[in-house]
Amino acid sequence: MSLPLLVAPAATEHSFLRAPVVTDLDALDAHIAVFGMPFGDPYGMEGVANDQSKAPAAVRLASDRACRGLDRYDFDLSGTLFDGRPIRLADCGDVPADPRDLGGHYAAAERAVRRMLEAGALPIMIGGDHGVPIPVLRAYDGRGPITLVQVDAHIDWRDEVDGVRTGYSSPIRRASEMAHVGDIVQIGIRGQGSARAGEVADALAYGAKLITAYEVHDRGMEAVLERIPDGGSYYLTIDADGLDPSVMPAVAGPVPGGLDYHQVRKLIHGLVAKGRVVGMDVVEIAPTLDVNRITAITAGRLIMNLIGAAVRAGYFEK
Repeated sequence: MSLPLLVAPAATEHSFLRAPVVTDLDALDAHIAVFGMPFGDPYGMEGVANDQSKAPAAVRLASDRACRGLDRYDFDLSGTLFDGRPIRLADCGDVPADPRDLGGHYAAAERAVRRMLEAGALPIMIGGDHGVPIPVLRAYDGRGPITLVQVDAHIDWRDEVDGVRTGYSSPIRRASEMAHVGDIVQIGIRGQGSARAGEVADALAYGAKLITAYEVHDRGMEAVLERIPDGGSYYLTIDADGLDPSVMPAVAGPVPGGLDYHQVRKLIHGLVAKGRVVGMDVVEIAPTLDVNRITAITAGRLIMNLIGAAVRAGYFEK
């Protein structure tokens, strides 16, 4: 079955911040392109349509609470979201998946992001599990070096799980193999995940900076930002379990002691100030586990902070 690169959100949903829906990338004329990547590369059939596949819809619906109106004063940004500037935001819908071709949507996502970048748009993805940044990062081939900044409880350096090499335990390992990815900074690490001692050794041998949540709590996000090279091109991937469960409870692998909202907000604004954020994703939200939609709302607020900070930094001025 031949599927389009992108499909519009279902009729029961609405777009992110009620932005125009543009699934025809030939017609894309936007500064910022938000899109959903619901499906990853499952480790078994039960993971084909996991809870995280519902997250793009949940975050879109919660965006009405994250942003009560584009004319409202936002204290995270010291003004309105677009700061009175003619910013064009588009919701490009979701990358569909064919159950008879479980790898086809990864190739489609890569093509879609390449076209967003060619159109001059800043891609912002809502996942999906943490396997889905893999094809997105592939689309930056030729645009490096990219500094990959990850917020996560886990390091995600598994080479394979049950023979699957592009699942949610492997995105940073796969990124490390991409010639256009340079420095890797992993923030919020704590507790136990799928990593064994060998994966930690491999991450350190690559030169990845593993920054525990406790270091952030003890030294502050300013100290973390000092360890990230200035003047770079940054891709930011945020796993919801990188934040504390009190902030983003709707995750499959909650770990106490995570980052708080203010720290991640400071990271976003700090990266925008240091160089250029060339892409962002928020992944691993399990909507059925949410409490008062706080996880989905927080995801929306983090995306809005990137947009608002980028606007004020002049990203979209010609």
